[in-house]
Amino acid sequence: MELSKLPLVFLLISHIHSGHTEETLKAKVSIKPAQHVFRGETVTLRCDIDGGGITSWQYSWYKDDSLYTYSELQEHTFTSVNESVTGKYSCYGAERGGSRTSNISDEVTLTVSETPKAKVSVKPDHRVFRGETVTLRCDIDGEGVTSWRYVWYKYSAFYSSSELQEHTFSSVTESDAGKYFCYGAERGGSRTSNINDVVTLTVSDRAQAGLSVSPQKWLTEGDSVTLICEVYGSSTEWTFSWFTLNASSDNKYNYQKLSGSSRGAGGNYTVSSAALKHTGVYVCRAERGKPAYNTTYSNKQPVWVTVVSPRVSLIISPSRTQHFTFVSLSLSCEDQSNSDRWRVRRYTESEQLQDCSSSVWGSETGSTCTINSTNTSDTGVYWCQSESGEKYHPVNITVHSGVILESPVHPVTEGDTLTLRCLYQHSTPSNLRADFYKDGSLIQNQTTEMIISTVSKSHEGFYYCKHSERGESPKSWISVRVSPSESQISVLHTLSSVLAVCPYLLVTVVLIFKCCRMRGETSD
Repeated sequence: MELSKLPLVFLLISHIHSGHTEETLKAKVSIKPAQHVFRGETVTLRCDIDGGGITSWQYSWYKDDSLYTYSELQEHTFTSVNESVTGKYSCYGAERGGSRTSNISDEVTLTVSETPKAKVSVKPDHRVFRGETVTLRCDIDGEGVTSWRYVWYKYSAFYSSSELQEHTFSSVTESDAGKYFCYGAERGGSRTSNINDVVTLTVSDRAQAGLSVSPQKWLTEGDSVTLICEVYGSSTEWTFSWFTLNASSDNKYNYQKLSGSSRGAGGNYTVSSAALKHTGVYVCRAERGKPAYNTTYSNKQPVWVTVVSPRVSLIISPSRTQHFTFVSLSLSCEDQSNSDRWRVRRYTESEQLQDCSSSVWGSETGSTCTINSTNTSDTGVYWCQSESGEKYHPVNITVHSGVILESPVHPVTEGDTLTLRCLYQHSTPSNLRADFYKDGSLIQNQTTEMIISTVSKSHEGFYYCKHSERGESPKSWISVRVSPSESQISVLHTLSSVLAVCPYLLVTVVLIFKCCRMRGETSD
Protein backbone atom coordinates (compact mmCIF):
# COMPACT_ATOMS: atom_id res chain seq x y z
CA MET A 1 0.00 0.00 0.00
CA GLU A 2 1.43 3.34 -1.04
CA LEU A 3 1.45 6.22 1.48
CA SER A 4 1.56 9.99 0.96
CA LYS A 5 4.69 12.10 1.53
CA LEU A 6 2.57 14.70 3.38
CA PRO A 7 3.46 13.56 6.96
CA LEU A 8 7.15 13.79 6.12
CA VAL A 9 6.75 17.32 4.79
CA PHE A 10 4.88 18.41 7.97
CA LEU A 11 7.62 16.85 10.09
CA LEU A 12 10.38 18.78 8.34
CA ILE A 13 8.43 22.07 8.52
CA SER A 14 7.83 21.60 12.23
CA HIS A 15 11.55 21.07 12.78
CA ILE A 16 12.40 24.31 11.02
CA HIS A 17 9.84 26.37 12.96
CA SER A 18 10.75 24.88 16.32
CA GLY A 19 14.29 26.18 15.99
CA HIS A 20 16.12 22.91 15.38
CA THR A 21 19.52 23.75 13.92
CA GLU A 22 21.08 20.31 13.78
CA GLU A 23 22.99 19.41 10.64
CA THR A 24 20.64 18.04 7.98
CA LEU A 25 21.58 14.49 7.07
CA LYS A 26 21.65 13.39 3.42
CA ALA A 27 20.37 10.04 2.20
CA LYS A 28 21.78 8.34 -0.93
CA VAL A 29 20.41 5.41 -2.94
CA SER A 30 22.63 2.86 -4.73
CA ILE A 31 21.56 -0.11 -6.86
CA LYS A 32 23.33 -3.41 -7.36
CA PRO A 33 24.26 -4.93 -9.75
CA ALA A 34 23.30 -1.99 -11.99
CA GLN A 35 20.57 0.52 -12.69
CA HIS A 36 19.68 -1.35 -15.89
CA VAL A 37 19.00 -5.00 -15.20
CA PHE A 38 17.36 -7.92 -16.93
CA ARG A 39 14.18 -9.75 -16.10
CA GLY A 40 14.77 -12.50 -13.50
CA GLU A 41 17.85 -10.93 -11.92
CA THR A 42 18.23 -10.23 -8.17
CA VAL A 43 18.46 -6.49 -7.52
CA THR A 44 19.32 -4.75 -4.24
CA LEU A 45 18.48 -1.13 -3.37
CA ARG A 46 20.64 0.34 -0.55
CA CYS A 47 19.98 3.53 1.43
CA ASP A 48 23.11 5.16 2.94
CA ILE A 49 22.82 8.14 5.30
CA ASP A 50 26.00 10.14 5.89
CA GLY A 51 26.90 11.79 9.24
CA GLY A 52 25.02 12.59 12.45
CA GLY A 53 26.33 9.73 14.58
CA ILE A 54 23.01 7.94 14.43
CA THR A 55 23.35 4.18 14.26
CA SER A 56 19.74 3.08 14.21
CA TRP A 57 17.41 4.17 11.39
CA GLN A 58 13.98 3.39 10.04
CA TYR A 59 14.26 3.44 6.25
CA SER A 60 11.39 4.58 4.08
CA TRP A 61 11.41 3.84 0.31
CA TYR A 62 9.60 5.84 -2.33
CA LYS A 63 8.86 4.78 -5.91
CA ASP A 64 7.76 7.40 -8.41
CA ASP A 65 7.05 9.88 -5.55
CA SER A 66 4.82 7.49 -3.57
CA LEU A 67 5.75 5.57 -0.43
CA TYR A 68 6.67 2.07 -1.48
CA THR A 69 7.76 0.38 1.75
CA TYR A 70 9.64 0.97 5.01
CA SER A 71 11.94 -1.22 7.01
CA GLU A 72 14.63 -1.26 9.64
CA LEU A 73 16.89 -2.87 7.05
CA GLN A 74 19.20 -0.66 5.02
CA GLU A 75 18.68 -2.77 1.88
CA HIS A 76 15.60 -3.73 -0.06
CA THR A 77 15.97 -6.74 -2.36
CA PHE A 78 13.96 -7.94 -5.37
CA THR A 79 14.71 -11.60 -5.82
CA SER A 80 13.46 -11.93 -9.41
CA VAL A 81 12.71 -8.62 -11.04
CA ASN A 82 10.33 -7.97 -13.88
CA GLU A 83 9.27 -4.88 -15.78
CA SER A 84 6.73 -3.88 -13.08
CA VAL A 85 9.49 -2.79 -10.66
CA THR A 86 10.91 -0.31 -13.19
CA GLY A 87 10.75 3.20 -11.74
CA LYS A 88 12.44 6.09 -9.91
CA TYR A 89 13.43 5.23 -6.31
CA SER A 90 14.41 7.45 -3.37
CA CYS A 91 14.73 6.96 0.39
CA TYR A 92 15.06 8.79 3.69
CA GLY A 93 15.84 7.75 7.25
CA ALA A 94 14.03 8.43 10.53
CA GLU A 95 15.92 7.95 13.79
CA ARG A 96 14.54 4.99 15.71
CA GLY A 97 13.66 6.07 19.23
CA GLY A 98 14.45 9.69 18.34
CA SER A 99 13.21 12.66 16.38
CA ARG A 100 15.88 13.24 13.79
CA THR A 101 15.38 12.49 10.07
CA SER A 102 17.49 12.73 6.97
CA ASN A 103 16.66 14.58 3.79
CA ILE A 104 15.07 12.58 1.00
CA SER A 105 17.69 11.20 -1.38
CA ASP A 106 17.95 12.05 -5.05
CA GLU A 107 15.95 9.72 -7.27
CA VAL A 108 17.72 6.81 -8.92
CA THR A 109 16.12 5.09 -11.90
CA LEU A 110 15.87 1.31 -12.05
CA THR A 111 15.14 -0.12 -15.50
CA VAL A 112 14.14 -3.73 -16.07
CA SER A 113 14.13 -5.12 -19.59
CA GLU A 114 13.98 -8.48 -21.29
CA THR A 115 17.21 -10.44 -21.27
CA PRO A 116 19.18 -9.65 -24.47
CA LYS A 117 19.10 -12.29 -27.15
CA ALA A 118 22.21 -13.33 -29.01
CA LYS A 119 21.99 -13.91 -32.76
CA VAL A 120 24.53 -15.55 -35.07
CA SER A 121 24.98 -14.49 -38.71
CA VAL A 122 27.25 -16.13 -41.27
CA LYS A 123 29.07 -14.46 -44.14
CA PRO A 124 29.11 -14.99 -47.02
CA ASP A 125 26.48 -17.72 -46.60
CA HIS A 126 25.37 -20.66 -44.47
CA ARG A 127 26.53 -22.93 -47.27
CA VAL A 128 30.15 -22.33 -48.22
CA PHE A 129 32.90 -24.13 -50.08
CA ARG A 130 36.25 -25.49 -49.05
CA GLY A 131 38.90 -22.75 -49.05
CA GLU A 132 36.52 -19.80 -48.58
CA THR A 133 36.91 -17.19 -45.85
CA VAL A 134 33.93 -17.50 -43.49
CA THR A 135 32.94 -15.17 -40.64
CA LEU A 136 30.56 -15.97 -37.78
CA ARG A 137 29.19 -12.86 -36.05
CA CYS A 138 27.45 -12.73 -32.66
CA ASP A 139 25.07 -9.78 -32.29
CA ILE A 140 23.37 -9.13 -28.93
CA ASP A 141 20.20 -7.05 -29.00
CA GLY A 142 19.31 -5.04 -25.94
CA GLU A 143 20.51 -2.21 -23.73
CA GLY A 144 22.17 -2.17 -20.39
CA VAL A 145 25.52 -3.79 -21.13
CA THR A 146 28.11 -2.04 -23.25
CA SER A 147 30.96 -4.53 -23.00
CA TRP A 148 30.58 -8.22 -23.75
CA ARG A 149 32.74 -11.31 -23.94
CA TYR A 150 31.44 -13.57 -26.70
CA VAL A 151 31.29 -17.29 -25.99
CA TRP A 152 30.97 -19.73 -28.92
CA TYR A 153 29.65 -23.29 -28.85
CA LYS A 154 29.76 -25.96 -31.54
CA TYR A 155 27.45 -28.96 -31.17
CA SER A 156 26.73 -27.87 -27.53
CA ALA A 157 30.44 -28.05 -26.62
CA PHE A 158 32.50 -24.98 -25.74
CA TYR A 159 34.39 -23.82 -28.85
CA SER A 160 36.01 -20.45 -28.08
CA SER A 161 35.68 -17.22 -26.10
CA SER A 162 36.75 -13.77 -27.20
CA GLU A 163 36.13 -10.08 -26.71
CA LEU A 164 35.74 -9.87 -30.50
CA GLN A 165 32.26 -10.06 -31.93
CA GLU A 166 33.39 -12.07 -34.96
CA HIS A 167 35.06 -15.44 -35.37
CA THR A 168 36.74 -16.00 -38.76
CA PHE A 169 37.85 -19.15 -40.60
CA SER A 170 40.50 -17.96 -43.05
CA SER A 171 40.32 -21.11 -45.20
CA VAL A 172 37.36 -23.21 -44.21
CA THR A 173 37.41 -27.03 -44.44
CA GLU A 174 34.83 -29.76 -43.97
CA SER A 175 35.93 -30.14 -40.34
CA ASP A 176 34.61 -26.62 -39.64
CA ALA A 177 31.09 -27.59 -40.64
CA GLY A 178 28.63 -27.86 -37.76
CA LYS A 179 25.91 -26.26 -35.65
CA TYR A 180 27.04 -23.05 -33.91
CA PHE A 181 25.53 -20.76 -31.30
CA CYS A 182 26.81 -17.99 -29.03
CA TYR A 183 25.95 -15.97 -25.97
CA GLY A 184 27.37 -12.86 -24.33
CA ALA A 185 28.86 -12.59 -20.83
CA GLU A 186 29.23 -9.12 -19.32
CA ARG A 187 32.87 -8.15 -18.99
CA GLY A 188 33.54 -7.17 -15.36
CA GLY A 189 30.04 -8.23 -14.36
CA SER A 190 27.82 -11.24 -13.85
CA ARG A 191 25.10 -10.79 -16.42
CA THR A 192 24.67 -12.89 -19.53
CA SER A 193 22.52 -12.82 -22.63
CA ASN A 194 20.20 -15.55 -23.71
CA ILE A 195 21.61 -18.23 -26.00
CA ASN A 196 20.73 -17.80 -29.64
CA ASP A 197 19.14 -20.30 -32.01
CA VAL A 198 21.52 -22.77 -33.62
CA VAL A 199 22.98 -21.87 -37.03
CA THR A 200 24.23 -24.64 -39.31
CA LEU A 201 27.39 -24.10 -41.34
CA THR A 202 27.77 -26.47 -44.30
CA VAL A 203 31.10 -26.84 -46.08
CA SER A 204 31.10 -28.47 -49.53
CA ASP A 205 33.74 -29.32 -52.06
CA ARG A 206 34.85 -26.60 -54.48
CA ALA A 207 32.01 -24.52 -55.94
CA GLN A 208 30.85 -25.42 -59.44
CA ALA A 209 29.55 -22.86 -61.93
CA GLY A 210 27.01 -23.80 -64.60
CA LEU A 211 26.32 -21.98 -67.88
CA SER A 212 23.19 -22.13 -70.03
CA VAL A 213 21.94 -20.21 -73.08
CA SER A 214 18.51 -18.67 -73.64
CA PRO A 215 16.54 -18.91 -75.86
CA GLN A 216 18.86 -21.17 -77.93
CA LYS A 217 22.46 -21.53 -79.09
CA TRP A 218 21.68 -21.36 -82.84
CA LEU A 219 21.03 -17.76 -83.82
CA THR A 220 20.44 -15.63 -86.88
CA GLU A 221 22.31 -12.34 -87.11
CA GLY A 222 20.41 -9.70 -85.10
CA ASP A 223 18.84 -12.14 -82.62
CA SER A 224 19.10 -11.60 -78.87
CA VAL A 225 20.80 -14.18 -76.65
CA THR A 226 21.46 -14.40 -72.91
CA LEU A 227 24.23 -16.37 -71.19
CA ILE A 228 23.02 -17.46 -67.74
CA CYS A 229 25.64 -18.31 -65.12
CA GLU A 230 24.82 -19.81 -61.72
CA VAL A 231 26.62 -21.48 -58.83
CA TYR A 232 25.16 -24.88 -58.04
CA GLY A 233 23.64 -24.91 -54.55
CA SER A 234 24.43 -21.27 -53.74
CA SER A 235 23.12 -17.85 -54.79
CA THR A 236 24.50 -15.32 -52.29
CA GLU A 237 26.94 -12.47 -52.97
CA TRP A 238 28.46 -13.90 -56.17
CA THR A 239 29.97 -11.75 -58.91
CA PHE A 240 30.06 -13.34 -62.38
CA SER A 241 32.46 -13.14 -65.31
CA TRP A 242 32.17 -14.58 -68.82
CA PHE A 243 34.93 -15.76 -71.16
CA THR A 244 35.36 -16.96 -74.73
CA LEU A 245 37.36 -20.14 -75.14
CA ASN A 246 40.12 -20.22 -77.73
CA ALA A 247 42.47 -23.02 -78.73
CA SER A 248 46.09 -22.45 -79.73
CA SER A 249 47.87 -24.37 -82.50
CA ASP A 250 48.81 -27.09 -80.00
CA ASN A 251 45.16 -27.40 -78.90
CA LYS A 252 45.73 -25.76 -75.51
CA TYR A 253 42.87 -23.60 -74.24
CA ASN A 254 43.08 -19.97 -73.24
CA TYR A 255 40.30 -17.87 -71.72
CA GLN A 256 39.58 -14.35 -72.97
CA LYS A 257 37.41 -12.34 -70.60
CA LEU A 258 34.55 -10.47 -72.21
CA SER A 259 34.84 -6.72 -71.76
CA GLY A 260 32.52 -5.39 -69.07
CA SER A 261 31.43 -8.89 -68.16
CA SER A 262 31.66 -8.68 -64.37
CA ARG A 263 28.14 -8.47 -63.05
CA GLY A 264 26.50 -8.68 -59.66
CA ALA A 265 23.52 -10.75 -58.59
CA GLY A 266 21.55 -12.42 -61.35
CA GLY A 267 24.39 -13.79 -63.39
CA ASN A 268 23.02 -12.84 -66.84
CA TYR A 269 25.08 -11.58 -69.78
CA THR A 270 22.92 -10.46 -72.71
CA VAL A 271 23.86 -9.75 -76.31
CA SER A 272 20.94 -7.73 -77.68
CA SER A 273 21.92 -8.06 -81.35
CA ALA A 274 24.07 -11.05 -82.20
CA ALA A 275 26.71 -10.70 -84.91
CA LEU A 276 29.18 -13.06 -86.52
CA LYS A 277 31.83 -12.04 -83.98
CA HIS A 278 29.69 -13.57 -81.22
CA THR A 279 30.06 -17.07 -82.66
CA GLY A 280 32.20 -19.09 -80.27
CA VAL A 281 32.45 -21.24 -77.19
CA TYR A 282 31.74 -19.56 -73.84
CA VAL A 283 32.40 -20.36 -70.19
CA CYS A 284 31.71 -18.43 -66.98
CA ARG A 285 33.08 -18.24 -63.47
CA ALA A 286 31.91 -16.69 -60.19
CA GLU A 287 33.74 -15.17 -57.24
CA ARG A 288 32.92 -13.72 -53.83
CA GLY A 289 34.54 -12.61 -50.59
CA LYS A 290 37.82 -10.95 -49.66
CA PRO A 291 40.23 -12.36 -50.51
CA ALA A 292 38.32 -13.46 -53.60
CA TYR A 293 37.25 -17.09 -53.82
CA ASN A 294 36.71 -18.41 -57.36
CA THR A 295 34.52 -21.25 -58.56
CA THR A 296 35.72 -23.63 -61.22
CA TYR A 297 35.13 -22.64 -64.83
CA SER A 298 31.66 -23.69 -65.95
CA ASN A 299 30.71 -26.18 -68.61
CA LYS A 300 31.43 -25.01 -72.15
CA GLN A 301 28.49 -23.50 -74.00
CA PRO A 302 28.71 -22.80 -77.76
CA VAL A 303 26.79 -20.03 -79.52
CA TRP A 304 26.46 -20.15 -83.31
CA VAL A 305 25.45 -17.11 -85.39
CA THR A 306 24.54 -17.49 -89.06
CA VAL A 307 24.03 -14.76 -91.68
CA VAL A 308 21.88 -14.68 -94.80
CA SER A 309 24.75 -14.35 -97.28
CA PRO A 310 28.09 -15.22 -95.65
CA ARG A 311 31.10 -14.13 -97.67
CA VAL A 312 32.75 -17.40 -96.74
CA SER A 313 30.91 -20.72 -97.13
CA LEU A 314 31.61 -24.14 -95.70
CA ILE A 315 31.14 -26.65 -98.51
CA ILE A 316 30.45 -30.20 -97.34
CA SER A 317 30.70 -33.33 -99.47
CA PRO A 318 28.46 -35.33 -99.40
CA SER A 319 26.20 -32.26 -99.12
CA ARG A 320 24.13 -33.07 -96.06
CA THR A 321 24.34 -32.50 -92.30
CA GLN A 322 24.05 -36.17 -91.24
CA HIS A 323 26.60 -38.79 -92.30
CA PHE A 324 27.28 -42.50 -91.89
CA THR A 325 30.22 -43.91 -89.95
CA PHE A 326 33.37 -45.18 -91.71
CA VAL A 327 32.96 -43.00 -94.81
CA SER A 328 35.01 -40.13 -96.23
CA LEU A 329 33.89 -36.56 -95.55
CA SER A 330 35.30 -33.41 -97.15
CA LEU A 331 34.90 -29.86 -95.76
CA SER A 332 36.12 -26.79 -97.67
CA CYS A 333 36.09 -23.07 -96.95
CA GLU A 334 35.32 -21.03 -100.05
CA ASP A 335 35.24 -17.23 -100.33
CA GLN A 336 34.74 -14.88 -103.25
CA SER A 337 38.46 -14.19 -103.67
CA ASN A 338 39.42 -17.89 -103.61
CA SER A 339 41.74 -17.16 -100.68
CA ASP A 340 43.29 -20.06 -98.79
CA ARG A 341 43.63 -18.12 -95.52
CA TRP A 342 40.56 -19.88 -94.07
CA ARG A 343 40.83 -23.03 -92.01
CA VAL A 344 38.23 -25.57 -90.89
CA ARG A 345 37.71 -25.80 -87.13
CA ARG A 346 35.28 -27.83 -85.06
CA TYR A 347 33.70 -28.15 -81.65
CA THR A 348 32.70 -31.73 -80.83
CA GLU A 349 30.13 -33.15 -78.41
CA SER A 350 32.98 -34.03 -76.05
CA GLU A 351 33.53 -30.24 -75.71
CA GLN A 352 36.78 -30.32 -77.65
CA LEU A 353 37.74 -27.24 -79.67
CA GLN A 354 39.96 -28.52 -82.50
CA ASP A 355 41.85 -27.35 -85.56
CA CYS A 356 42.04 -29.67 -88.57
CA SER A 357 45.71 -28.82 -89.19
CA SER A 358 46.87 -29.92 -85.73
CA SER A 359 44.83 -33.06 -85.07
CA VAL A 360 44.65 -36.73 -85.95
CA TRP A 361 40.99 -36.61 -86.95
CA GLY A 362 41.56 -35.02 -90.36
CA SER A 363 44.10 -34.00 -92.97
CA GLU A 364 44.36 -30.46 -94.32
CA THR A 365 45.17 -29.25 -97.81
CA GLY A 366 44.84 -25.49 -98.24
CA SER A 367 41.34 -24.59 -97.03
CA THR A 368 40.05 -28.17 -97.30
CA CYS A 369 39.84 -30.64 -94.42
CA THR A 370 39.26 -34.31 -95.15
CA ILE A 371 38.07 -36.94 -92.68
CA ASN A 372 39.05 -40.27 -94.24
CA SER A 373 36.92 -42.49 -91.97
CA THR A 374 34.13 -40.86 -89.98
CA ASN A 375 33.29 -41.84 -86.43
CA THR A 376 30.48 -40.86 -84.07
CA SER A 377 33.08 -38.80 -82.15
CA ASP A 378 33.27 -36.53 -85.24
CA THR A 379 29.77 -35.24 -84.41
CA GLY A 380 29.95 -31.50 -83.72
CA VAL A 381 29.83 -28.01 -85.19
CA TYR A 382 32.24 -27.13 -88.01
CA TRP A 383 33.03 -23.67 -89.32
CA CYS A 384 35.54 -21.59 -91.26
CA GLN A 385 37.95 -19.39 -89.31
CA SER A 386 40.54 -16.87 -90.46
CA GLU A 387 43.97 -16.31 -88.96
CA SER A 388 42.61 -13.20 -87.22
CA GLY A 389 39.82 -15.19 -85.56
CA GLU A 390 36.84 -14.35 -87.83
CA LYS A 391 34.29 -17.19 -87.81
CA TYR A 392 31.89 -17.94 -90.67
CA HIS A 393 29.19 -20.40 -91.57
CA PRO A 394 28.88 -22.81 -88.63
CA VAL A 395 27.27 -26.13 -89.59
CA ASN A 396 26.08 -28.84 -87.22
CA ILE A 397 27.29 -32.24 -88.49
CA THR A 398 26.08 -35.54 -87.04
CA VAL A 399 27.81 -38.88 -87.62
CA HIS A 400 25.52 -41.87 -86.94
CA SER A 401 25.85 -45.60 -87.40
CA GLY A 402 22.19 -46.28 -88.21
CA VAL A 403 19.43 -44.35 -89.97
CA ILE A 404 20.21 -40.77 -91.02
CA LEU A 405 18.13 -37.88 -92.38
CA GLU A 406 19.26 -36.31 -95.64
CA SER A 407 18.67 -32.57 -95.27
CA PRO A 408 20.26 -29.44 -96.79
CA VAL A 409 23.42 -27.96 -95.30
CA HIS A 410 22.44 -24.34 -95.94
CA PRO A 411 19.29 -22.48 -94.86
CA VAL A 412 16.32 -22.86 -97.22
CA THR A 413 14.92 -19.65 -98.73
CA GLU A 414 11.21 -18.91 -98.39
CA GLY A 415 9.33 -20.09 -101.45
CA ASP A 416 11.88 -22.76 -102.37
CA THR A 417 11.31 -26.53 -102.34
CA LEU A 418 12.58 -28.66 -99.42
CA THR A 419 13.23 -32.38 -99.93
CA LEU A 420 14.04 -34.76 -97.06
CA ARG A 421 15.01 -38.43 -97.34
CA CYS A 422 15.57 -41.23 -94.84
CA LEU A 423 18.79 -43.18 -95.54
CA TYR A 424 20.23 -46.43 -94.24
CA GLN A 425 23.85 -47.40 -94.87
CA HIS A 426 23.34 -51.15 -95.22
CA SER A 427 20.39 -51.29 -97.63
CA THR A 428 20.09 -51.08 -101.41
CA PRO A 429 18.82 -48.64 -102.37
CA SER A 430 19.73 -46.58 -99.30
CA ASN A 431 16.38 -44.75 -99.33
CA LEU A 432 13.95 -46.09 -96.73
CA ARG A 433 10.18 -45.88 -96.67
CA ALA A 434 9.75 -44.12 -93.34
CA ASP A 435 7.73 -41.70 -91.22
CA PHE A 436 8.83 -38.05 -91.01
CA TYR A 437 8.50 -35.86 -87.91
CA LYS A 438 8.83 -32.16 -87.15
CA ASP A 439 9.37 -31.02 -83.54
CA GLY A 440 8.16 -34.43 -82.33
CA SER A 441 4.92 -34.49 -84.37
CA LEU A 442 4.26 -36.87 -87.28
CA ILE A 443 3.83 -34.88 -90.50
CA GLN A 444 4.11 -37.59 -93.19
CA ASN A 445 4.17 -41.37 -93.00
CA GLN A 446 5.41 -44.29 -95.11
CA THR A 447 7.17 -42.36 -97.87
CA THR A 448 10.66 -42.53 -99.40
CA GLU A 449 10.98 -38.73 -99.44
CA MET A 450 9.14 -35.80 -97.96
CA ILE A 451 8.71 -32.76 -100.17
CA ILE A 452 7.57 -29.29 -99.11
CA SER A 453 7.00 -27.45 -102.39
CA THR A 454 6.78 -23.90 -101.02
CA VAL A 455 8.74 -23.35 -97.84
CA SER A 456 7.71 -20.67 -95.33
CA LYS A 457 9.11 -19.52 -92.00
CA SER A 458 6.62 -21.79 -90.21
CA HIS A 459 8.46 -24.84 -91.59
CA GLU A 460 11.55 -24.01 -89.52
CA GLY A 461 12.24 -26.62 -86.82
CA PHE A 462 13.81 -29.97 -85.86
CA TYR A 463 13.17 -32.84 -88.29
CA TYR A 464 13.87 -36.56 -88.11
CA CYS A 465 12.70 -39.79 -89.74
CA LYS A 466 11.75 -43.16 -88.26
CA HIS A 467 11.71 -46.67 -89.71
CA SER A 468 9.77 -49.44 -87.98
CA GLU A 469 12.73 -51.88 -88.10
CA ARG A 470 15.88 -49.80 -88.66
CA GLY A 471 15.17 -47.20 -85.99
CA GLU A 472 15.13 -43.41 -86.15
CA SER A 473 17.60 -40.79 -87.29
CA PRO A 474 19.13 -38.00 -85.19
CA LYS A 475 17.36 -34.64 -85.33
CA SER A 476 18.45 -31.90 -87.73
CA TRP A 477 17.54 -28.23 -87.52
CA ILE A 478 16.09 -26.85 -90.77
CA SER A 479 16.60 -23.09 -90.97
CA VAL A 480 14.40 -20.97 -93.25
CA ARG A 481 15.84 -17.79 -94.70
CA VAL A 482 13.38 -14.93 -95.18
CA SER A 483 13.04 -13.81 -98.80
CA PRO A 484 13.03 -10.11 -99.68
CA SER A 485 9.78 -8.62 -98.38
CA GLU A 486 7.00 -7.30 -100.57
CA SER A 487 7.63 -3.86 -99.18
CA GLN A 488 11.21 -3.93 -100.40
CA ILE A 489 10.05 -5.05 -103.84
CA SER A 490 7.41 -2.32 -103.83
CA VAL A 491 10.00 0.33 -102.98
CA LEU A 492 12.23 -0.86 -105.79
CA HIS A 493 9.30 -0.88 -108.23
CA THR A 494 8.27 2.66 -107.23
CA LEU A 495 11.83 3.91 -107.53
CA SER A 496 12.21 2.41 -111.00
CA SER A 497 8.90 3.94 -112.12
CA VAL A 498 9.94 7.38 -110.92
CA LEU A 499 13.26 7.11 -112.72
CA ALA A 500 11.45 6.01 -115.90
CA VAL A 501 9.17 9.09 -116.03
CA CYS A 502 11.83 11.62 -114.97
CA PRO A 503 12.80 12.64 -118.56
CA TYR A 504 9.12 13.35 -119.45
CA LEU A 505 8.63 15.44 -116.31
CA LEU A 506 11.74 17.48 -117.10
CA VAL A 507 10.59 18.23 -120.69
CA THR A 508 7.12 19.26 -119.42
CA VAL A 509 8.59 21.69 -116.90
CA VAL A 510 10.83 23.31 -119.54
CA LEU A 511 7.92 23.78 -122.00
CA ILE A 512 5.72 25.37 -119.33
CA PHE A 513 8.51 27.79 -118.40
CA LYS A 514 9.02 28.86 -122.02
CA CYS A 515 5.29 29.31 -122.55
CA CYS A 516 4.98 31.61 -119.57
CA ARG A 517 7.95 33.66 -120.74
CA MET A 518 6.51 34.18 -124.24
CA ARG A 519 3.17 35.38 -122.81
CA GLY A 520 5.00 37.95 -120.71
CA GLU A 521 6.85 39.36 -123.71
CA THR A 522 3.60 39.60 -125.75
CA SER A 523 1.80 41.60 -123.05
CA ASP A 524 4.71 44.05 -122.92
